[in-house]
Amino acid sequence: MARDETGGGRLGEEFFTPGSSSFTEFLAAHRPRLLPTSRPLPGGVRAAPDRVPHGTTVLALAYRDGVLIAGDRRATMGNLIAGRDLEKVHPADDHTAVAFAGTVGLALDMVKLYQVELTHFEKIEGIPMTLDAKAARLAAMLRQNLGQAMQGLAVVPLLAGYDAGAPEGERGRIFGYDVAGGMYEKSDFHAEGSGSPYARGALKKLFRPGLSRREAALAALQALYDAADDDSATGGPDITRRIFPVVSVITDDGFERLPEAETADLSQEMVTERRSRPDGPAASP
Repeated sequence: MARDETGGGRLGEEFFTPGSSSFTEFLAAHRPRLLPTSRPLPGGVRAAPDRVPHGTTVLALAYRDGVLIAGDRRATMGNLIAGRDLEKVHPADDHTAVAFAGTVGLALDMVKLYQVELTHFEKIEGIPMTLDAKAARLAAMLRQNLGQAMQGLAVVPLLAGYDAGAPEGERGRIFGYDVAGGMYEKSDFHAEGSGSPYARGALKKLFRPGLSRREAALAALQALYDAADDDSATGGPDITRRIFPVVSVITDDGFERLPEAETADLSQEMVTERRSRPDGPAASP
């Protein structure tokens, strides 16, 4: 049970006062110290990026049944590999997922707060947010981190969701962001992180409307492989350690992470093909 400010062990008056359906706004008004963005660095101090774990690369693409979102597993601190099995793709609710590139600690806190934000809204209002509202709410949360982003602790999320109200064939939607909270809906596919230029280049040649789930997953894995081939901060599939990219899909049935065995088989198939064609498959006709 949350304690009131006097430490009496009872819920404070603010918990019984009608207000916003935004959990983030509630925290900002009554418990601002609990927000992950409430602790900016002292004035004039800039974070040292090589001392803070950073994660890349993440991507999303629309396919026949919805939208697919994926990410590599590497985290880096400068020239060091800080982690090999980082989870960068997370469900936000049943029909939305968020992935991140940037400062790992802040990003994970932001993802958790975003998950609570969507759940809190649904409990208060009795209905889930629309996908457009979810995207706008994430942008607002990101703007609260602007001070830390300007000091070197940036977080850049990628949002993917299934919009049952959209026309058939357009229900898988993707939103990209900048560090200042700018929001941009993307068509067909998008990628974020230091390996994103290479991932987007791969997706340009591999994407086509109406991809099956298997084809979309292979396209995502190929794009992450190309990113890892040219960007040292992006990790490719680690066959020896059995560490593979996280690949998830969102359809009318909800969020689903591809089973590890399926991702492993697709990764092994891709690596085998690369032995005869190191630069990957040619563009689709």
